[in-house]
Amino acid sequence: MSPHSLGPGSVRSAAAVNEEIRALWLRAGGSLSAQERAEYELLVVEWAAAIRGEVIEAA
Repeated sequence: MSPHSLGPGSVRSAAAVNEEIRALWLRAGGSLSAQERAEYELLVVEWAAAIRGEVIEAA
């Protein structure tokens, strides 16, 4: 389980998740290993959920 995992119903901001995605790519030097790819995919799903949540709040 990722150290970044949050409990059910807890959602980080899209900006926070985006920052983590950028840091992952920086650490990886632009080429992701299989483990980094899996982490990236989870982060993208989390980012998309955060974006949806922020759009709903704005509406």
